[in-house]
Amino acid sequence: MEQKIAFNEKIRQSVLTDYDISKTTTEEDFNQLTFLAATICHAPTAFLSIIDKNHIWLKSKTGIDINEIERKDAFAQLTLESEDHQYCLNYSEAPLIFDKAKIHYKDQYKFYVGIKISNAQGYVIGVLSVLDTKERQLKKYQIEGLKALGNQCMKLFEFAKQNKKFRIVQKKLKQKYQELEKFASVVSHDIKSPLANIISLTELLKVENQGKFDDETTQYLNYLNESSYSLRNYVDGILSFYRSEHILEKDYENVDLHNLLSGIAHLYDVANDVEIDYPETAALNNVNKAALTQVFLNLVTNALKYNTKDHRKIQITFKQTETYYHFAVIDNGNGFSEENSSKIFELFTTLDTNDRDGNPGSGIGLATVKKLINSMGGSIKVNSTLGEGSNFQFTIKRV
Repeated sequence: MEQKIAFNEKIRQSVLTDYDISKTTTEEDFNQLTFLAATICHAPTAFLSIIDKNHIWLKSKTGIDINEIERKDAFAQLTLESEDHQYCLNYSEAPLIFDKAKIHYKDQYKFYVGIKISNAQGYVIGVLSVLDTKERQLKKYQIEGLKALGNQCMKLFEFAKQNKKFRIVQKKLKQKYQELEKFASVVSHDIKSPLANIISLTELLKVENQGKFDDETTQYLNYLNESSYSLRNYVDGILSFYRSEHILEKDYENVDLHNLLSGIAHLYDVANDVEIDYPETAALNNVNKAALTQVFLNLVTNALKYNTKDHRKIQITFKQTETYYHFAVIDNGNGFSEENSSKIFELFTTLDTNDRDGNPGSGIGLATVKKLINSMGGSIKVNSTLGEGSNFQFTIKRV
């Protein structure tokens, strides 16, 4: 029998280590639960005990100022050894136990009740205890109330355990992402350097041998040049996608939407065929300005690139509800079929169409837009008609 108890206690200590709650700081949630335990029982003292290998540590308490006591003969230890879920004791039943306990407490307690806090596998994680200075018997609703509070304690322990696992996974994912970002940066640099040489040499060949090449050779050189530029844009897109993670780490601030959009519109004022309309007055509170600017830049740039009409027009609208800011970027561009609306935001997905300069898309820009918007608590969708234009509608959460 003694070997079985020792074996179970060894497992219990191992389980307790998994929860990582011993010697941790007291959270307000646990303080509130011990306060409720004392209130329900109309008692002056309540505490939540964590039973370590040799000591009992009080994670939270009401009515006493003790952090740690020896495990031997402690009330929580007696509760742990009890075969029942709860353990009740009055002074007249075991005066020696209460007299020994007096060395830890300034008051002479004469009543104790403890509720085991066990996980789903039945291992005791802690004990919720109540002490009173007079002998008594708890009513049924008080016992049930203590059990309910014990269940809430266990849920908090489980939440903390899962949250710890989540943080570990999150840390590993962040490390993997940083490694991937570094890999993308190194590979992109290694690709862009020879690409720059190819582009420069191709241009040099065309200039120095103007009139010497036949039409077919000239066409080959043009293909080589265009392909090199497309690959460079593709590499730049990959870097932008991974670097967008740093944009999301920027501080949130109040933003004048008119000033933000006017700055973007002025980038395209040099083109006489471009018209961009946007709200005159609009104030946004506590938003990620860098991320929102990147979203608008990508959407406006796309709207102008994939528009072969003589007059390119973009209208940006804004409204707000209680929980979201709502935006729309509407253009009169080339548009696309409805069946492509769902996949246009997928990374590396293109619609096999070229922009007004004849360059193919990389399938990265809109994926970056969706990533930024989702990270700001919003969503994006698009309605488009082939040959008529597109309407990109997105939201970001108000915080």
